[in-house]
Amino acid sequence: MSDDITVGDIVAEFLQAIEVTAAFGVVSIHNTPMLDAIGRRNAIRFVRARGEAGAGSMADAYARVTNSLGVLFTSTGPGAANACGALVEARFSGSSLLHITGQTSRKNVDRGRGTVHDVPDQLGMLKSVSKAAYRVRSPENIIGVLAQAAVEALTAPTGPVSVEIPIDVQRTRMTRPSGLADFKLPLRAPQQPDTAGLNELAEMAATAQRPMVWLGNGARHAGKEVQRFVDMGFGVLTSLAGRGVIPEDHPLVLGCLKDTQKVEEFYETVDLLLIAGSRVRGHETREFDLRLPSRRIQIDIDPLANGRTYSTDLFLCADAKLGLAGLADRLEGTIAVENGFTREVEALKREVIKEYKSYLGPYGSFAERLRATAPRNALWVRDITLNNSTWGNRIFPLYGPNDSVFALGAGIGIGLAHGIGAAVGAPGRKVLCMCGDGGFFMGFAEFWTAAQEGADVVFLIMNDGGYGVIKHIQDIFHEGRHYFADFGNPNLEGCAKLANMPYWRVNSPDELDPAVTSALEVNGPTLVEVDMSKIGEFPRYFVPPKADTKYAR
Repeated sequence: MSDDITVGDIVAEFLQAIEVTAAFGVVSIHNTPMLDAIGRRNAIRFVRARGEAGAGSMADAYARVTNSLGVLFTSTGPGAANACGALVEARFSGSSLLHITGQTSRKNVDRGRGTVHDVPDQLGMLKSVSKAAYRVRSPENIIGVLAQAAVEALTAPTGPVSVEIPIDVQRTRMTRPSGLADFKLPLRAPQQPDTAGLNELAEMAATAQRPMVWLGNGARHAGKEVQRFVDMGFGVLTSLAGRGVIPEDHPLVLGCLKDTQKVEEFYETVDLLLIAGSRVRGHETREFDLRLPSRRIQIDIDPLANGRTYSTDLFLCADAKLGLAGLADRLEGTIAVENGFTREVEALKREVIKEYKSYLGPYGSFAERLRATAPRNALWVRDITLNNSTWGNRIFPLYGPNDSVFALGAGIGIGLAHGIGAAVGAPGRKVLCMCGDGGFFMGFAEFWTAAQEGADVVFLIMNDGGYGVIKHIQDIFHEGRHYFADFGNPNLEGCAKLANMPYWRVNSPDELDPAVTSALEVNGPTLVEVDMSKIGEFPRYFVPPKADTKYAR
């Protein structure tokens, strides 16, 4: 290679050096130097999305299932703006995402001269939706800015970081920076726990006889450490982002059943809740109305987590894995869990799942049927839909911390793109992607990307002819007036034929298993439509009630 290369070439070589193997995006006038360099080198798979929003969601899902850096390329102005929703979701989910976008020439930046794609304060827009955002102001600082951005995206609490590179900088030729081929990111060491703080936590926890642990996204890498607490007799609860840290078929894992009536009643008997790597956010606690055990301690790498939602008796600022390891070292052999407590947790789990299934009516067997059909290492990807807000989030068991991709920000329409990103990130593993018809068609442009890329995804479309969640809310708050929640959608079988994609229709619960089994046998994208009008009415949108109320029917 010549030593005289463009900054666009340097971007491509930088990504190769830090072991990026896939990127997502849309080619446009303000990113062609970078994408030309990636294309010529043919070392990074570039997934050509139909829009920046979909590309961002693909990069988000890729980052989650690989536990590595997701990379997104957009154009400047409208292209960067189109990605904002995906960046917001990546920030919710703590996805390590590097967003690289263009910018108008430096002589025109922030001057309002009306050049193509120039929008006021693009950098400010990106800062508002990213963990951080930077501008490359000269060719000489390209490596420094990219390295800072990648490190920040990968440093806990992780999140999306944006970098804008003016088009004239991308085209500038310069001598290849020395050491570029062997460049390593200067990643920061995880936050070590304070010894005195650990001792204080251990002193308080050692007196517990009926303890539980609540796991979040920040504890996804701490499976071995959490297992030590399970072996001591702790029951396990999780946030949506903390699912699968311990396989959910373990009898002591209550997981996302944490906000059901009987579990909330059980909290009154729990004498210690250890919270690790979780915000314990309002969306999963009925806006903080869920009555948690009164005695609580917390380990979190983010000091802002201290008292942000639920108060705690003690707070330790540390990496959850390291904090849990240190605490387990101090508790093993000293804590005496009450005889029979673990049997109570096991019995509670069986009872709650049985009751939950009965609530779901004709959909009560769906989780069990799908779990029996899908491989154990399948990736469970979901959009916002009635089925996922109930059984998909709670009683479809997950077995690994990177097996679940879901819109934590509760934004509809990104599940389809998430499914593609997950498939790119985990070749050889099956992806089961459940969407409602409303969300599926909202992100429908990327359906053709799935076909184009040969993504190994089973799209499971729960079709109720509109926004079922919204219609249930309208029933409750607006006397059943369903304004603007019904749609005239294309025929799904016809869409599958246009994409040359195998298709199955499910009209009864008994037809679900064979249809999904057949779809999973295909190497590539498939579509399974569940006609909910044939299955039966879905129960009232389920927001778990307080412990002193009954399920709304």
